[in-house]
Amino acid sequence: MATTADDVLTLRTNLALSPMTRAIHDGRVTSDIVKLDCCGPDPAQNGFKDMIRRNMYDAGELAIVTYLQAKCYDKPYVLLPAPVSGRFQHHCAGFNRDLGHIDPKDIEGKQVGVRTYAQTTGLWIRGILQHEYGVDLNKVSWMTVGEGHLEEYSDPDNCLRLPRGSNIGQMMLDGELAATLQGVDLPKDPRVERLVPNPFNAAKDWFAREGVVPINHIFVVHQDISKNRPDVVREIYRMVEESRNLTEGGLPDPFPPMGVEANRKGLQLAIEWAFEQKIIPRKLSVDELFDETTGALG
Repeated sequence: MATTADDVLTLRTNLALSPMTRAIHDGRVTSDIVKLDCCGPDPAQNGFKDMIRRNMYDAGELAIVTYLQAKCYDKPYVLLPAPVSGRFQHHCAGFNRDLGHIDPKDIEGKQVGVRTYAQTTGLWIRGILQHEYGVDLNKVSWMTVGEGHLEEYSDPDNCLRLPRGSNIGQMMLDGELAATLQGVDLPKDPRVERLVPNPFNAAKDWFAREGVVPINHIFVVHQDISKNRPDVVREIYRMVEESRNLTEGGLPDPFPPMGVEANRKGLQLAIEWAFEQKIIPRKLSVDELFDETTGALG
């Protein structure tokens, strides 16, 4: 696992290079007691299976949905209240306007594409479709092209796996799928219209009511490190916060905050929606996502 040299603990870390993490990658943010060896793949999501299934990393970012599943299935990682990515998700569903207009509830009884059912973008946009627009998610056939990160997890019965290599964006354009949940991967095509009407204004209105920016990825550490080296965990938290504060041009406004209490509502929402959508087998509490060390951060 971790290696020690000259009293500095080196941790194999899966942390993508982004504006929020650049200061860690380029050495502007360092520590006297821990070194984050950012040896994971780009994008970081390609390392999530190796982290959860094979313990290949001591620390790093993890999709919030993957962490909730990891907690349910007793994987040896603990959460830091330190988001490294997050955004509003209202704009992340699209359809081909040339094939006829559809409103959110019109996807009931239809086939809708998503890369994997347990993908974090899918969680958030489905929750928005359900709670803001009255969509019965159980009446949609979710067409997926990949599996979840945890071996113990299986998709709900209304999910169907597409053939390997299927392009859900092209299938939506061709009318084989009514819509897709793809986020930034929605086809750059003038025929694509967002499923949520006026999604960016809708996101502003939602934030004004809920006060939550959906978390995408958040920092985790191996539980042994948190148990045996709480000083290292506190340093990592400081490093993430400092790197966020050094983001060129500043963090997006708004952005998921640091700290347990500041993130409590957003984490609770992720838990509730993940349970409703059958992504996790039980409803966790926010406090059990943390341990004695990480629960005191922020």
